[in-house]
Amino acid sequence: MYVPTSHDEITGYAEYVDQQLEALRASAFGLTEEQARLTPTRSALSIGGILKHTSYVIASPEEKEGRVEEGGGISEDAYALFMDTFALRPDETLAGTLEVFDRRRAAVVAWIRSVDPDADQTVPPAPWYGLMNSSQAKMRYSFVHFVEELARHAGHADIIREQIDGATTLELVLADTGRPATPFAQPWRASESLPS
Repeated sequence: MYVPTSHDEITGYAEYVDQQLEALRASAFGLTEEQARLTPTRSALSIGGILKHTSYVIASPEEKEGRVEEGGGISEDAYALFMDTFALRPDETLAGTLEVFDRRRAAVVAWIRSVDPDADQTVPPAPWYGLMNSSQAKMRYSFVHFVEELARHAGHADIIREQIDGATTLELVLADTGRPATPFAQPWRASESLPS
């Protein structure tokens, strides 16, 4: 958890991003490979898929294949690669996904800490939002947008995990990070969860 304190702006962005990534990672704590692939809600999302997609989102530009072109165009191959980020394939494991996620988490948080939030940037097209061409913005725009998107995915993961076995974010974070109990929650243990 990012505890209240007096930090500079960039530290705040880095800590809030890391807090959301911590919650996302914890959503997989104690899950089996089968449970990580479950889609217990009306959507096609699973915990494994959300982690894989988030790992893709936080990857460095060099690690991503396919780009959205000016005018909002995207090749069929690039679209297929993007859609593949939403589910674990049979040849992928939760452990392997978490390993990549952890590496990228550390890298993206370190990168945020190194950037001037007032620096100018070119934001690529985002046709899923109806933004067909690049825009100019300050870096702080992307950092706040990062927190927004990660929080949305963390919320998806919360709901899916609760549907799987009743585990909640706070108890999962306590267990995943080795933190002690609070007056509101105990670290999650498999024996205390509801049957899946």
